[in-house]
Amino acid sequence: MAGAWERSRARTRPARRSGSRGGGLSGDSQPTHARARLCARVTGRAALLGRAARRKGSGVKVAGGLPVLRQYSRRGLHNGKSSNCSVSLDRMPSEVLLNIFSYLDVVSLLCTGCVSRRFYQLASDNLIWIKIYSATFPSKRSYWKIASVDETAASVSSLSVEEKEVGYWKREYITKQISFVKARLAHILKPVNPYTGLPVKTKEALRISGLGWTLILREKSGKEHIVPHADLSLNDTSVTVVWYRTDWPHLDTLSTLDLCGVTPVFMDQYKAPDPNGPRWLSLIAKYELTHLSKTTMIGWDRLVRIFCLNPGLLVGLWQKEDGLAFVMATLHFHHLVEKSTLGSATLPYMLPPHSPFVDDSPEYGLQGYQLHIDMHGGGIFYLCSTFRNLFSRKGCIDNGYVKFKVISLKNNREHLPLIGKVGLAWRTNVFDGFIETGPVCSPGLGSCMERGVVFVQPRPCGSCSILDVTLLDEHRKPLWCVSSPVRVAPAACPLDGPTFLGHTYYVSYMDPEGGVHAELVWIEETEEYFLISLVLYLSVAKINQWFGTKY
Repeated sequence: MAGAWERSRARTRPARRSGSRGGGLSGDSQPTHARARLCARVTGRAALLGRAARRKGSGVKVAGGLPVLRQYSRRGLHNGKSSNCSVSLDRMPSEVLLNIFSYLDVVSLLCTGCVSRRFYQLASDNLIWIKIYSATFPSKRSYWKIASVDETAASVSSLSVEEKEVGYWKREYITKQISFVKARLAHILKPVNPYTGLPVKTKEALRISGLGWTLILREKSGKEHIVPHADLSLNDTSVTVVWYRTDWPHLDTLSTLDLCGVTPVFMDQYKAPDPNGPRWLSLIAKYELTHLSKTTMIGWDRLVRIFCLNPGLLVGLWQKEDGLAFVMATLHFHHLVEKSTLGSATLPYMLPPHSPFVDDSPEYGLQGYQLHIDMHGGGIFYLCSTFRNLFSRKGCIDNGYVKFKVISLKNNREHLPLIGKVGLAWRTNVFDGFIETGPVCSPGLGSCMERGVVFVQPRPCGSCSILDVTLLDEHRKPLWCVSSPVRVAPAACPLDGPTFLGHTYYVSYMDPEGGVHAELVWIEETEEYFLISLVLYLSVAKINQWFGTKY
C-alpha cells in the first residue's frame, strides 16, 4: 500500500506545480480554485456532520459515509492539493455529498454548483432548497408555537417536493430574492424632491443596494474583459464612475464596450454584500470603440487625449502609446437605479410607456418650466443653479426644436459667475492631471526625454467639462434629463451683443430630445468665467409625445 500511495503521489506532483503557478484571474484556474475552496469547506463540514450524527444517533447514510469522509479528508490534507481533493469528492456517493451540501450557506451552495455538472445537479436538490426557502421566507400565518425550520420543511410532503423538477425551489428562492430587492428599492425611491423632481433618497438606495458599475470590453475575436469600477463620486443630480488600471487590453484588438450595472442578488440590510456572491448584470449602454476619432475628441493635455462617446462616456488615451488610460462615465440620477438593476446582461431596461398629460391651452405655448443645471469636472463644481418660470411661444420653433431663452446676452443682471477655472480633473493609478483652457504643454513630434523630463513645445489645450441638465415641466415632472461630457471651445467670431474684455468660449450639447448652448467669457482682471448666455432647446417630437399635442 505504501508503494502504491507513493506512486499515486508521484503522478499527481506535476499537476500540483502547474496549478500553483496559474494566474489568479485566469479562466482555466477558476474551477481549480473553486474545488480548493470546496475541499476546505468539506473538511470542516465532515467533522460537523460526524458530530451531528453521533449526537442524533441515527442516519445510516451519515454513519456509512463517515469513514469515507475521514479517508478522503485525511488524503486531501496529506497531499495538500486541490486536484486530489476534487477527484476524491467526485468518487463520493451522492447521499454523502447531499448531506454535506445541506450544511452550506446559499453563496457556497451556488459556488459548489459551478464545479462540475454532477455537483450542479446535487446542489440544486429540492429538499436542500426548500429548507433554505422556508427559513428565509417563513409563512405569514402565526401560531402560539413557532415551528423550527426543520419541522416546517419536514411538514411539506416529500412527494410534492420530488414532483417538481430539479432546481425548482432554487429558482423560486432566487426569483423571490430578486423581487424582494426590487420592492425594497422601489420603496426607498418613492419620495420625490419637489424642487428637482428626482427621488430624495437616490444616494441611500445606491448605498443599501450595493450597486456598482462594470465595463465589459469585447475583443474582435470574441474574448471579453470584465473591469469593475475603480472610483466613483456622487454629485447633486448624477454620479461619476471611473475605471483605470495598468493592464488594459490593447486598443487595436477591441471592438465594443458595454456599460453594465452590477447588483448583488442577495441583499441584507444588516451586513455588506458578499463579494463572492452571485450578482445581476443590467446593460445600460453599448459603445463602438471604432468611433474614437478626431470628430469625437473634445479635449487633451500633455499626457492624454479625451474622446466622448454618447451617451455620457469619456475615454482617455495616452498621447504617446495610443493605449487606454482611463474610462469615465456620467450617469444622471433620473431612472438610474431602474436602468442599473432591472435590465439584463444583453438587453437594457426599457422605461414604461408614458401616459401623455393633457395640455388644455396649447395655443399659449409652453410655460412654467424649471431648469436645474450643474457644471463640474472630476469632483470640482463650477456652476449649480436653478431657473424657474421658463416659457416659450409656439412661434419659437427652429429646425424641429422649441427655444427657451434662459439667460439673455444683452441683460447683464442675468449673467452668472463661475467658480474657478473650467476644466476636467482626471486620474489613473499612475498619473493625474487637469485639462483646462489655455496654453499648456503637449507632447509633439520634436519632444525628447532626459532624466525623466519631457521637453515639448507649448500649444493650446482643448478643454472639456461635464454638464448635468434636469428640465421639469409645468407639473414638476422630469421631462428631459441628461448628463454628458461637453467641449469648452473658443468662439470663432465676436458675439452679437455687448463687448466683453476677455476671451469668449462656448459649450454646446445636442441630442434627439433636446440641447443646450452656453457662452462663457473669461475676465482677465478678476480671473473668472461669467456665464453670459444660456439657451435651452427641446424637440417638438418630445413635446408632442409628452403632452399628446401636435405642434
